[in-house]
Amino acid sequence: MLEGEFTFKIGEEGTTGGPGTCAFLPRNVPHPGKTAAINQAGVVFLDTPAVAGASSRDARAAGRGDLKKRLEESGWEVLGPNPL
Repeated sequence: MLEGEFTFKIGEEGTTGGPGTCAFLPRNVPHPGKTAAINQAGVVFLDTPAVAGASSRDARAAGRGDLKKRLEESGWEVLGPNPL
C-alpha cells in the first residue's frame, strides 16, 4: 500500500491495511479486495507470472462492465460477487 486503505479477504482470513502494508495473494486461493473510499488507494501489485498482471490490467482498462468477461477470457476464475 502506498496510500489510503485497502481490505482483502485472503481465503477465510480478512485483513485491512494502510501505507506500508504488504499482502501475499496465493494462486488458487480466492482473494477479493476493496478500497475504503472510491479512487483513494494507491496499491502496487507484483504479479508472477507477469501475464497475470497484464490480464488484470487489460481487463480493468476495458471498463467495469467488462471486467468479469475479460478476466475469464484471460484464464482467471471469477467466483462470484465480491463478499466485501
